[in-house]
Amino acid sequence: MRKYFIFITLYGLFAFLLSCGNEISIPPKSHPNVSKWQDLFPADLSNAVFPAGIWTSENGIFTASEDQAIWTDKDYDNFILDLEFKTADGTNSGVIVYCSNISDWIPNSVEIQIADDFAEQWANSPKTWQCGAFFGHLAAKKSMVKKPGEWNRYTITCKDKMIYVMLNGELVNEMNMSLWTSAKTNPDGSEIPAWLSKPLAELPTYGRIGFQGKHAGAPIYFRNIKIKEIN
Repeated sequence: MRKYFIFITLYGLFAFLLSCGNEISIPPKSHPNVSKWQDLFPADLSNAVFPAGIWTSENGIFTASEDQAIWTDKDYDNFILDLEFKTADGTNSGVIVYCSNISDWIPNSVEIQIADDFAEQWANSPKTWQCGAFFGHLAAKKSMVKKPGEWNRYTITCKDKMIYVMLNGELVNEMNMSLWTSAKTNPDGSEIPAWLSKPLAELPTYGRIGFQGKHAGAPIYFRNIKIKEIN
């Protein structure tokens, strides 16, 4: 009986320590262990919304042949999205969250930018157009994207008005949407692109999750897209 009690106690302690190691922290301190997380899309894309024939999945890798986004078929509120992406030469794409209108998504969502920052056209663009930025609104703290052909990892945490972006092990961006009360200028005074015509502070903090397709003539590749809903 004593040995049984000791075994149960040690097992409980081990389970507790293991759960602590997988504890979700906000802001994130590292990329999470996603081994038990839900796939956002199945391999056959049966729960995804996209124009027929545009997006395909092969060997777990999702890509598009045209500049058409792919969307979840449900709204998400608070969540952590973890994924890998690979750029090509000149890629310009993005991860879209809190989208309330997929037919007119650009002003009705928040886009976390993906770009080949090594390409001249994006290296010379505004910092808010480069990888890790909240497109048009807030530049990444540093450039962490890898060269085209290499896999990158994003962990995007959305908790009410707060969004955190971890790229390749670094927390490169964080936004409090409530500070963006204008659709014309960012809090630092910089200009917002005219097509982003709604203040982020007024957007709902729930909606579809999406991924931009083959934009600017260069492909984008995604894999291991996992999600965990949080309180």
